[in-house]
Amino acid sequence: MPSHFHAIVWIDHTQARIFHLGLSGSDEITLHPHLATRHLHHKANEIGSGHAAPDKTFYAEVTKALADAGEVLIIGPANAKTELASHIRANAPDVAKRIAAVETADHPSDNEIVAYAKRHFKLPLPRVQAPT
Repeated sequence: MPSHFHAIVWIDHTQARIFHLGLSGSDEITLHPHLATRHLHHKANEIGSGHAAPDKTFYAEVTKALADAGEVLIIGPANAKTELASHIRANAPDVAKRIAAVETADHPSDNEIVAYAKRHFKLPLPRVQAPT
């Protein structure tokens, strides 16, 4: 995979979609956690919140995929984005220095993720020719 300077990762607890962006285009990687995500519910008289613990192996794989990016934008709909950012800060301080932002984003398409990153990083958007 060619090295690109910017990267955006859209993440939730079921997958991470990583896009490396440069002037020559973008590359995509999709990663999934090793353990199936379980929906746990809090039960009366039980210790703990009932939430599954963060999947550190999954976050480590995502961090590794972001290692060569010069700037990283992390987006997603829920807690996984902040859990990933915390994991990176605790385990990969060299990558943590390159996190540009952590922002909320629902469930965009791949094209919407790339366009969002291009706007954020102020990269040129493709020109659309007007019909003649």
